[in-house]
Amino acid sequence: MARRCEICGKQTRSGFTVSHAHNRSKRTFKPNIQKIQIVDGKRVRTIKICTRCLRSGKVVKAV
Repeated sequence: MARRCEICGKQTRSGFTVSHAHNRSKRTFKPNIQKIQIVDGKRVRTIKICTRCLRSGKVVKAV
């Protein structure tokens, strides 16, 4: 199952780890995805959201 934010669409990216001698090896950058309950209109539902979206206040967390 892919790691993906349901708000902004942020997902796993690939890149390189670069050593001091400039040797490059492949690696992945994974977003910090959390499962939280949000208020969507009048109902409460669970979504997977990155911590950047959670911190910026794009959704209202259910109490």
